Amino acid sequence: MEPQRNEKPISVGEWVLNIFITAIPLIGFIMLIVWAVSKEIPESKSNWAKGMLIWYAIGIVLTIVFGASILAFIAASGDFNNY
Repeated sequence: MEPQRNEKPISVGEWVLNIFITAIPLIGFIMLIVWAVSKEIPESKSNWAKGMLIWYAIGIVLTIVFGASILAFIAASGDFNNY
């Protein structure tokens, strides 16, 4: 059993900064990976980063599925002159 970490809570200002950083394309994704795997980061922030990465993966999969279905619908229509 892992010993309990005695961590101070992450402040609202830190959360605002974290969310701002993750909104920056590519840098935010890289930071989520760093926060998710780092042992120096508070556990709550690490778990939040892991959850965000899961949501990113879900979004990517759904984008691929919906994009492929739209392309399949266009291809099945057979009328390529309008596209």
